[in-house]
Amino acid sequence: MAPKKVVELPPMLGRPGNHVSAGLVGLPNVGKSTTFNVLCSQNVAAENFPFCTIDPSTARVKVPDERFDMLCNKYQPASKVPAWLTVVDIAGLVKGAHAGEGLGNAFLSHIRATDAIFHVVRVFEEKDTGVTHTEGACDPMRDLDIIRAELRFKDMDAINNKIPDMQKEIKRDPKNKKAAESLATLETTLEWLKAGKDVRFAVNHYKWGYKEIDVLNELMLLTAKPAMYLVNMSEPDFLRQKNKFLGKVKAYVDEHCPGEALIPYSAEFEAKLAAMEDEGAREALLVEHKVRSQLPKVVKTGYHLLRLIHFFTAGADEVKCWTIRDPCKAPGAAGTIHTDFERGFIMAEVMHFDDWKEAGSEAQCKATGKYMQKGKEYIVEDGDICYFKFNVTADKKK
Repeated sequence: MAPKKVVELPPMLGRPGNHVSAGLVGLPNVGKSTTFNVLCSQNVAAENFPFCTIDPSTARVKVPDERFDMLCNKYQPASKVPAWLTVVDIAGLVKGAHAGEGLGNAFLSHIRATDAIFHVVRVFEEKDTGVTHTEGACDPMRDLDIIRAELRFKDMDAINNKIPDMQKEIKRDPKNKKAAESLATLETTLEWLKAGKDVRFAVNHYKWGYKEIDVLNELMLLTAKPAMYLVNMSEPDFLRQKNKFLGKVKAYVDEHCPGEALIPYSAEFEAKLAAMEDEGAREALLVEHKVRSQLPKVVKTGYHLLRLIHFFTAGADEVKCWTIRDPCKAPGAAGTIHTDFERGFIMAEVMHFDDWKEAGSEAQCKATGKYMQKGKEYIVEDGDICYFKFNVTADKKK
């Protein structure tokens, strides 16, 4: 079999670890807290009031994965650890949030701590739900403009505060090449933001590499975070899969945020489903209206926004998902388990999940030659079942 062709992927902003978080962001009264409630099965106040969620509520949501479920069924482990997405319900932003309006500075700091952003945008009218809109009439494109502008303004502030530091370094040492390159990256990024564009789209435009990425990562810029758009519809509109704003929102995202995911859903309908204790009645309702809950799609899409995949370790003691960014070589994957695994890496013993599924067991994989030994250059594939051999005999040299 020919070796797997390695596709060179462009570098990404951000440094997600094994614990991934996403912030629900939007104007007040667009359905963020209701969405959070149904995503996380928690009971956060969702009142008709702009700042009912002042402190961010946080909960972990299991990332749906049939492969993990199959491994657990096979091994019946004492411990089961799936991939998790931490969801943060961030209070509504308003115009002027970057300057402190509406407690905006605190809210923006909460966004800064997340790895990705879920923009919740409302396409239901007040007459449909009785929930007022803080900006008056429903206009999702205006709402997206407001939120995106506030995030950009905050990023501009961060860069404007950093540029004088670089200028001082260059003044002290005119030959400081690193400082000069950092200053050039910051100035280019600032102009990009002033043009009304989000930082994450500058990477491909300027063909930046890890050097520029590292400069921007230090600032944890808000518009550098990958984003997804959750279009919150009224229940009747969701059930008939029609809304006068959907096409316009799609066109807006395609123009301003090309390639980013958009998921229409109804927080109102999802809350109704969540309140139904009878699983049979819940399924009957879905069949009747020929729709599905969109929550699994939201969670799974949100997790993969960050170009994340996971490998498994599996046995009678534990089946566990380990999160890595694609592509990742075997030593780096081993390092997510323990730094010693990466430092003393010898080899990875690997079964591709599909091979394991077809064979039915680890022993049968070995018998058919599908249990492989891989070295330091192996690129871990999504769903690989891995066991690492390592040897650390002394402390790492400083």
